[in-house]
Amino acid sequence: MPPMDSPRSVPAPFDRPIFDRRAWPMDGRLDYWNAPDGWPLRRYRLGEGTRGRMLVLGGRGDMIEKYLEVIHHWAGRGWAVTSFDWRGQGGSGRLTGDPLCGHIEYFGQWIADLNAFAADWSAEGEGPAVIVAHSMGGHLLLRALAEGMAPPDAAATVAPMMGVRSAPLPRWLAAAIAELMCVLGFDRKQAWTQKEDSERQRHMRQKRLTHDPDRYADELWWRDHSRDVALGSPSWKWVEQALHSTHAMETQPGLERISVPLLILAAQNDRLVSTPAIRRTAARVPGARLHVYGPEAAHEILRELDPVRLDALARIDGFLDEVVPR
Repeated sequence: MPPMDSPRSVPAPFDRPIFDRRAWPMDGRLDYWNAPDGWPLRRYRLGEGTRGRMLVLGGRGDMIEKYLEVIHHWAGRGWAVTSFDWRGQGGSGRLTGDPLCGHIEYFGQWIADLNAFAADWSAEGEGPAVIVAHSMGGHLLLRALAEGMAPPDAAATVAPMMGVRSAPLPRWLAAAIAELMCVLGFDRKQAWTQKEDSERQRHMRQKRLTHDPDRYADELWWRDHSRDVALGSPSWKWVEQALHSTHAMETQPGLERISVPLLILAAQNDRLVSTPAIRRTAARVPGARLHVYGPEAAHEILRELDPVRLDALARIDGFLDEVVPR
């Protein structure tokens, strides 16, 4: 296998079948899985699994619809792909009366959901089992593994949230403000305003996420056509929990105990998560492989322009082909 920082050959655009990113694949299965406390998590499954089974974890504010393109890609490579919406977002309900507020009381709830979901998913079939996780999903996966979650055969994290970009504020001040807002009773309120009808704000948000305006427009299309999956800014409690959880992973032991073959992809100019923190994480996980993209990539690497997106898919596919036997 070539070094992880070497360029990858990818199919020419005219060699790839057209995929409708604004439609569910005809042969997928959309249903609900109930957490141990009865909370329904929306689940999607696609693929027959001749290669093995893959669990895809999205990030904060995401919904399954954003990842249909990559789910279809991996299903086409023989993986039986499963994905779900985190509690409180996507099609898995809300935790406050504000349908646009991304709230969680404590990240441990998501860790519990992930452990229970992954246990059921692992028991569903035989063969290799791998997990691919983006952003907050990457953080939750690595935290769960560090805390003793039953490991998959391999894992890949894409722009994992191992540190939150709080600039221009230092982390300690951002954490203090978030804690104060929670004490003052704003814990279940949106931490900032996300004006969906503002073209300027939409453009700024797109630049933070991806250089591809078409794939960003796909997300807006899904939000506009399925308002029950739309989500806005996080709550102050989410901000407090994110800063606390990432700081705890940075300063406490645990990452060193992860034994899963791990690939990490990151973007040097990521404006949402801390790339230096990702580098430090990669250095602590035994055998972890890291590739960092330059200015050509923003936060959503798997939803970038094709030169980046296809390179990322090729790196993940090559890594899984090497470390996970067929």
